[in-house]
Amino acid sequence: MERLRVILNQFEAEGRDQLPTERELAEEIGVGRRAVRPALEVLEAEDRIWRRQGAGTFIGAALERSDASLRDLAQQTNILEMMEVRLRIEPVLAQLAALRATPPDIAKLRNTTEKLEQAGDSDVRELWDSAIHRTIANMAGNRLFLALFDVIDRVHQDENWRHTREAVRTPDSMRQATQQHRDLVEAISRRDPLAAERAMRRHLTFLQENFLMLNTEAHIDGA
Repeated sequence: MERLRVILNQFEAEGRDQLPTERELAEEIGVGRRAVRPALEVLEAEDRIWRRQGAGTFIGAALERSDASLRDLAQQTNILEMMEVRLRIEPVLAQLAALRATPPDIAKLRNTTEKLEQAGDSDVRELWDSAIHRTIANMAGNRLFLALFDVIDRVHQDENWRHTREAVRTPDSMRQATQQHRDLVEAISRRDPLAAERAMRRHLTFLQENFLMLNTEAHIDGA
């Protein structure tokens, strides 16, 4: 079992998406196929692999299972919990982005920010807003952080929360968010990690406070 985990970890590090056949694995490890099968079942139960009959054994969780889990997560949590997680991850991503960004990265980030400011439709604005944060996550250059960000972002985009995001979007809040994005981009462009971290934290705290205010008002109205 441990030898199979080593092989799986190696394949993941190499960016490969499929394991060899049971027979090939048995030969590689030096055991019989009967010993390989239960080990693969354990890895499948852990969502480390998934199998499709006739196609083979693939690395990672099955897409349909992963998507279902994320939908369940979006329904079981709330947007304030999600903001708590964003506040603990995205400021670090901004800090790393300031340290590691290349000139093409910065040019792309500036262009994405300009696209957001030019967008008139709320749906388009939301897409470009998300693109800014994903661009920064990519610029950070850490695959594990990027994977965590991807989970957060997919939960954040859940359709059930759409009305909540729209409810806090006012002309004044959009003006403030626009300036916060500009400050963030400038800090990363100057390669100032501390300023980038503070700018991202300021932006996310602003969003969190808006959601908190909306939540408080909803409780008052429902009292």
